[in-house]
Amino acid sequence: MATIKDIAELAGVSIATVSRVLNYDPALSVTDETRRRIMEAAEELSYKKRPAKKTAAKKIAIIHWYTEKEELEDLYYLSIRHGIERRCQQQDIQFAHYFYDELKEVKHDQLQGIIAIGKFSPGQVAEIAGVTRNIVFADCNPDDEVYDSVIIDFDKASKKIIDYLNEKGHDSIGYIGGRETYKGSSVEIADQREMSFRSYMAEKGLLQDEMIYIGSFSVASGYSLMKQAISELGERLPTAFFAGNDSIAIGCLRALHEENIPVPERVNIIGLNDISVSKYVFPALSTLKVHTELMGETALELLVERIDGRRVAKKIFIGTELVIRNSSF
Repeated sequence: MATIKDIAELAGVSIATVSRVLNYDPALSVTDETRRRIMEAAEELSYKKRPAKKTAAKKIAIIHWYTEKEELEDLYYLSIRHGIERRCQQQDIQFAHYFYDELKEVKHDQLQGIIAIGKFSPGQVAEIAGVTRNIVFADCNPDDEVYDSVIIDFDKASKKIIDYLNEKGHDSIGYIGGRETYKGSSVEIADQREMSFRSYMAEKGLLQDEMIYIGSFSVASGYSLMKQAISELGERLPTAFFAGNDSIAIGCLRALHEENIPVPERVNIIGLNDISVSKYVFPALSTLKVHTELMGETALELLVERIDGRRVAKKIFIGTELVIRNSSF
């Protein structure tokens, strides 16, 4: 495993700065550029290289649902993007970046295909489809009869976390999650993690609605929601929390630490994604690993197939695995 010193050397900053950035220290004042270098260095050092496979000259677009700043708050999408970029570099495929608000500019480039990362509204999907028929969606599935997609089975992933906690003796389990909206819209997107938590816990006779807290998928939201849970639940605070992603979980850890609530002795925390910084926070975060770099690589491989002539849509699920560290027993 890469060390904080390795990340500091690659990013060109001090070990102390790396440590504070990876732990999302709110008192630290650094530029977004410095933060980006550190996060990308952590991603680079955690990535396992795969052998290159050369392909005919191609140029594609990578369309981001997140802004650059949002990407630094939730490294899930950054890691998918890096997987795409690395495979492009290995296969000598040119790529151009666009953000969600630059869709109109895509039409002016000579592209053979598009990988769209994130969640896109029906209107945005139609706009992307107006550029090329060769499209792959990473992390959403607008229409599996028409478009290729690479996704995670979040229902199965959520049940895997709950089953693990139950097996460890936890019957009192809370959920801290988030909801998202399409860019330019106030309509919330239904989140499978939250829905699966509610339905599966109800099936087991363990659902307690007052132990569910919903905000956004960010460190700040995880911190404030855990503070709220501590204040409202008091001695009834669950012995374990399933956090909707690792960013939320990292915020939860900080709130528990500030309130002198020991992790995992009093409260277990399990996140979801296994972003590159999860192993560096304190205590090291237990999480359900999503192979985000493989999602990116697979998206590119699907796109190359599309460009080369395949017309039948494919939907690929990428598996997950539990990674138990120090935030849970």
